[in-house]
Amino acid sequence: MKHYPGGPHVLIIVANLPVPLDRRVWLECQALTARGYTVSVICPKGPGDPARQRIDGVDIYKYAPAREAQGLFGFIWEFAYSWVRTAWLSLSVWRHRRFAIIQACNPPDTFWFLALLWRVRGVRFIFDHHDLNPELFISRFGSPQSAGQKLQYNGLKWLERRSFRTADRITSTNESYKATAVRRGGRRPAHVTVVRSGPDTKQMRPVYPQNPRPPEGINLAYLGIMGPQDGVDQVLLVMDELVHKRGRTQVTATMLGFGDCLESLKRQSTELGLTDHVTFTGRVDRVAIAEYLSSADIGLCPDLKTPLNDLSTMNKTMEYMSYGLPSVSFDLVETRVSGGNTVLFVPTGDIGAFANAVERLIDDPVFRVELGQKARERVATQLDWRPQAEAYVAVFDEVSGFTQPGPAVPDDGTNPETDAQGRRYVDLEDSEEFARYLRERRAP
Repeated sequence: MKHYPGGPHVLIIVANLPVPLDRRVWLECQALTARGYTVSVICPKGPGDPARQRIDGVDIYKYAPAREAQGLFGFIWEFAYSWVRTAWLSLSVWRHRRFAIIQACNPPDTFWFLALLWRVRGVRFIFDHHDLNPELFISRFGSPQSAGQKLQYNGLKWLERRSFRTADRITSTNESYKATAVRRGGRRPAHVTVVRSGPDTKQMRPVYPQNPRPPEGINLAYLGIMGPQDGVDQVLLVMDELVHKRGRTQVTATMLGFGDCLESLKRQSTELGLTDHVTFTGRVDRVAIAEYLSSADIGLCPDLKTPLNDLSTMNKTMEYMSYGLPSVSFDLVETRVSGGNTVLFVPTGDIGAFANAVERLIDDPVFRVELGQKARERVATQLDWRPQAEAYVAVFDEVSGFTQPGPAVPDDGTNPETDAQGRRYVDLEDSEEFARYLRERRAP
C-alpha cells in the first residue's frame, strides 16, 4: 500500500458547471473527504463566485467562464479556453499540494491530454463519464451530412475514445453509458464502474414549504438545465394546452434552472400568454430546490427521445422522487430504469398525451398520492446515493492503494426535525400525515 500523509490528494476537473452547484460532483467530493482523501476542484465560476473557496474541507479553484459559444469555431475556442485555464490552475493546485489522482468530468472530452501530461509525475486518471458527446451532436444537429459535420462528429468520437483509453478507470452514470465505454472505448467491463447520480435521500426530503401554493391550485415543476437538447419548450406547449385549450386556469408551472435557452423560453412564454401561469426562477441552490419541489404537485420530464436523452440518466427524475412527486415523462429507456412505475410515460413529442397524463394526476388525488409515496420509497430504497458512494470511493481505493475504514457517507444516527433554515421536515414515517401532505403540499 502506498503511503499518503493525510490521505491521497484528488484533483477533480469540471468544465460545464460550478461546484458545489454540480450535485453529482459535490456528492463525490464529500464521499472522498469522508474516507480520508484530500480533494481539490477546478471549475468555472458561477455569478458572484470568488476565484478560490474552501467549502467543507474541499479547496475549489475557479476561473471566469468563456463567452457563450457560437458555431464550430466558438465551441473550439470555448474548449481550448477551458483547457488552458484548467491546466494553469492545476499547476497552482500542485504547488499547494501534489495530487495523486485526476478525475475529469465531461463534457468536454478534452482533459485526457492534461491527464496524460501529468502522468509523467505519477498521477493516475479516472474519467467520470457524464455525457455522450457524439450523441449530443446528433441530438442537436441531426446525422452528419456535410464534410464539415462529419469532421466534427468524427472528432468528437475520437476525443471520447481517447478519454476512455487514457483513463486508468472509468465511472459511468448508468449501464447504457458503461456499455458505450466497453463498445466504443474498447475497455474491459471490470475497468468501468457504474456510479448512478442518486440523491442522498436523508438530506433531500420534503419540508413543509414556507410559501405553499393556493389550496385550489396545482403546481407543476421543471428542474434542470435549459439547453436545446432538453425539450423545455415542450413544457410551455403543455401549459398552453392545459390553460388555454382545456381551461385549467388553476394550473401553474415553476421552471427551475438556467441555460442557453432561458431567454428564448421566457419570450415564448410571453407569446403564448402564459406570463401569469409560468414562473422562471433562474439558477437555484439546494435550499430553493427544497422549497419549490416541496410545494409542487407534479414533476415534468420534457426531454424528447433522442440518441442522447434515451440513454442518459435524468437527475431531475430522481430529485422529483425524493420530494414525493409523481412525474410525467416522454418514454426514454433510462428514465424507465430510474422512475419505474412512479412515472407516467407518454410517446415522445405528443403534447396531447402529456397533457392527458398531467390531467389524470390533477383529477385523481388518490392516484397522485399513491405515485408520490411509491416514488419516495423507490428512490430511498433503490436509487439512494449512499451505496453509489461506496462503489465510487472503491474505484479510488483500487487506483491509489489507499484504504480507510468507515462509510463514504457518514450517518450520525440522528433524524432532525428541521433543516438548517428552520423548515420542518415532513414525517415520512407517519403514513397518514405523509399522504395528507402529498395531497395538500402544506403544513397541517
